[in-house]
Amino acid sequence: MAELKQRSEFFNKKLAGYLKQGSPNSLYDAVRYLPLAGGKRLRPIIAMFACESVGGDFEVALPFGVSLELVHNFTLVHDDIMDKSKLRRNLPTVHATFGGPLAILAGDTLFAKAFEILHGTSVEPSILNELSFNMSKCTQEICEGQQLDMEFEKRKKVTEEKYLEMIEKKTAVLFAFASQGGAIIGNGSLEEIKSLKNYGKFLGLAFQMWDDYLDLNSNEKKLGKDIGNDVRNGKKTLIVIHSMINADDVDKNILVNILGNKDASESDIKKVVNVFKKTGSLLYVKKKALDFSEKAKKSLDVLRDSYAKTILRELADYSISREK
Repeated sequence: MAELKQRSEFFNKKLAGYLKQGSPNSLYDAVRYLPLAGGKRLRPIIAMFACESVGGDFEVALPFGVSLELVHNFTLVHDDIMDKSKLRRNLPTVHATFGGPLAILAGDTLFAKAFEILHGTSVEPSILNELSFNMSKCTQEICEGQQLDMEFEKRKKVTEEKYLEMIEKKTAVLFAFASQGGAIIGNGSLEEIKSLKNYGKFLGLAFQMWDDYLDLNSNEKKLGKDIGNDVRNGKKTLIVIHSMINADDVDKNILVNILGNKDASESDIKKVVNVFKKTGSLLYVKKKALDFSEKAKKSLDVLRDSYAKTILRELADYSISREK
């Protein structure tokens, strides 16, 4: 998607300026490592286009976008520690490179920097207070979602409803806040702000489901992170939930024996994927992701037609067609 690449390149140039080297060098080397390693930059891009879609100047939303990206990277650093992941964006993870204690500090620093940069947004104090409060609430929900995700690993049964609650908190809330905050900065109407918040939520749900799908239907080089890690960590994705309900006893036994096995081989992962295909679980999740993408696009109907609105619609399609 050309516009996504163009806006991402613009954002990357600005991001580097916000993440200057500090002291001690070892800490700030770790702080800069993941954010400057690349990434899709979807959250800040959504914020900027949401701002434009209601008639605002996207550059005013840039500090807000940077703060979103730093919160996102803060969660990735800590997630990788918890999941014992070794690869992120085709590079060794922060904890694999700098060690666990320094990685934790780097994540904490990214979180603090996010609020520092947010306060550089050129908006009225009342709007800045609203953004700052919503950022703190959003981060709190992300932590709640992450804890639910880890608790689900130890449960034998998780319902689709609980899974949706978990991914809404862990992933969708930051997308929702990106589009909502962009609309607030752009002085959108209450109806536009609400609709864009819904857009972000539905896009985030679609994005996470597609992420779960890619964990089993991509390759390590293309995806940029460990393949099959969700299976080895016993993640109760919607693919797993649907498959456990629809598998016969033999296939269910395969799932029970391999899910959560940290030492599962590539052959074991293939066995699990075959069960997922046999039960129709991969196709089920693809369809659910598509449905949420369509809901995201429908949420944009209240906006006047514009180039920014067109890009937001294309981003909803991109969320369920990307390869990484």
